[in-house]
Amino acid sequence: MEKALADVRILDLTQYEAGTSCTQALGWLGADVVKVEPPRVGDPGRGTARGEPLDATYFITLNNNKRSLTLDLKCEAGRALFLRLLPRFDVVVENFTLGTMEKFGLGYEVLCAAHPGVIYCTVKGFGTTGPWAHIKSYDMVAQAAGGAMAITGTADTIPLKPGPTMGDTGTGIHAALGIMAALWQRQRTGRGQQVELSMQEAVTNFTRVPLIRREVTGDPSPRYGDGATAPTGVFPCAPGGANDHVFIVANTLRMWQALATAIGREDLRDDPRFADLGRRRLDDTGVVRAAIREWTQERTKFEVTDILGRAGVPAGPVMDSGDLFASEHLRARGMLVEIDHPTRGPMTLFGCPIRLSDSPVEIASAPLLGQHTDEVLRAELRLSDDEVASLHASGAI
Repeated sequence: MEKALADVRILDLTQYEAGTSCTQALGWLGADVVKVEPPRVGDPGRGTARGEPLDATYFITLNNNKRSLTLDLKCEAGRALFLRLLPRFDVVVENFTLGTMEKFGLGYEVLCAAHPGVIYCTVKGFGTTGPWAHIKSYDMVAQAAGGAMAITGTADTIPLKPGPTMGDTGTGIHAALGIMAALWQRQRTGRGQQVELSMQEAVTNFTRVPLIRREVTGDPSPRYGDGATAPTGVFPCAPGGANDHVFIVANTLRMWQALATAIGREDLRDDPRFADLGRRRLDDTGVVRAAIREWTQERTKFEVTDILGRAGVPAGPVMDSGDLFASEHLRARGMLVEIDHPTRGPMTLFGCPIRLSDSPVEIASAPLLGQHTDEVLRAELRLSDDEVASLHASGAI
């Protein structure tokens, strides 16, 4: 079947994760993504956390379904090649430090003059304007500045960083949405435009619902730990390991009654002390949580999830990395995929979480540095073998 974005072509100047996750998502959906990397060194994410010449799992995880083209944008020949390629592509995405593209001589105005229909997406820690625009960012910085850390933890802890990289990949997914909107608008107007993402603002978008609590509690909105209502929260399970826990949500009367029945505590189900949510929340004696904990501790997190799921009570095991990569459910859904990397060999990765009935996603291995340089230049610019060889010799590619 034809891929959903088969006619979309992207020049990907991104590095690390915030921008790279954007172009990966578009590549999953069928866009032709050409990753433009500096010769010899490539995306710095290739070497993250490995200290060896083989590409890091970090890079391979974030760069499926892309081709790699090496171009030295610091030299005139490299910039000239980029501008020659530009009109043949729809989108440019970059997440360099503020002002880098302008230093290359490839700012938005230059690109727009060379290709008025181009969609130019720029991802920055704090945007391109405002008093903080000059501040560099990483995922954890964006999570701090976007409000996520202030609401994570308990009243007794310091602010904690949520584990998921919502500052990076969360921003990337927002960027992909912005690019798709700009492409759709271009179909009507014929004009390109700039799409700008601030990592801080993307994180703020993720925190907007928890921050509603400030209307009741005042500022700052407090940290609620594992849940603000009873008996919602994390409960320990057998055999008692660090991640042998389950998260249970029973915040309606029907769910509470179903939960009490499932754990064999009909006496609590019918107890007038717990007849409404407010009273269950104010369970100062801890009777309800103690009863649930006593029951869950005798069962594994997967057994608890199965029993409560069948009873209509929302529950999920605390899945660690080993659980996720061994999950029969994720494998059956196609979320666990096998690739054969040119240097790393067989690897298991997470696939694409987006499902389109007429456009199945196929996951291809991340490219080696410069793997497609000659192919792209010959196909797009009709360069001869001698011209390509000369560019290699000059260091421009």
